[in-house]
Amino acid sequence: MSLGQIIRNKREQLNLTLDEVSNRVGFSKPYLSTIETGKVKNPPSDELLTRLEKVLKFETGLLLHIAHLERMPSDVRGAYESREAENARLRQLLRKLTEKRSQSNEVKELLAQIGGDSKDSKSAMSAGRLVPIINKVAAGYPTDFNDLDYPVGIADDYVRCPDLHDPNAFAVRVVGDSMEPRFHEGDIVIFSPALDVRNGDDCFVRFTMPHETTFKRVFFEPDNKIRLQPRNERYSPTIIEGNRVDGIYRAVVRYERL
Repeated sequence: MSLGQIIRNKREQLNLTLDEVSNRVGFSKPYLSTIETGKVKNPPSDELLTRLEKVLKFETGLLLHIAHLERMPSDVRGAYESREAENARLRQLLRKLTEKRSQSNEVKELLAQIGGDSKDSKSAMSAGRLVPIINKVAAGYPTDFNDLDYPVGIADDYVRCPDLHDPNAFAVRVVGDSMEPRFHEGDIVIFSPALDVRNGDDCFVRFTMPHETTFKRVFFEPDNKIRLQPRNERYSPTIIEGNRVDGIYRAVVRYERL
């Protein structure tokens, strides 16, 4: 069930009209309607979701949790949901064991390690990790890179990302149109240095000298060459020597420009 369907079902359960919800959260009725029908172009902000949680009496953080999941790329979301399903199965099994053997400290310790109960796990997930937005990245031609001399994890602006455990993760704003239609100028993209890069991944690429960066699909070619492939067919790919690359970081989450 989508985020919009969940919101509409809850509103109808509470016998609230869209007008009533609109007045309480401070957002227009037409915009709330597009959220419920799934026709919204710009996803609801965390501020709106927090207000909806209060007005519609959702568990704190639930709508944020669902919205962040929907923003994940399908492969990342699928991996997360599979892991959560397996953890839920293990939690249920371990609870049965603890009911039979209440003195089993090893079982209780294992239960704690996989997240306790699902409610606690969801609350932790909903908050998400604060990821620093370090700069803009060109989705056209490489541009000068400047990390503003911030230490790792420190910046002027941040974005929350659910289920991200990489302390070195960072976010950038897209500039240009060469990664359309999937990525648009102004989108915020989160990258994780901890993830392996595969052929065809959307990646933040950092060059050695001069210090430049770009945002492209990455393909590893023979003879230590790398092909930087735009998604926009109006742009041509670029082949570079592997020794020119200082780092390649895989994109994990995209937040659309509001």
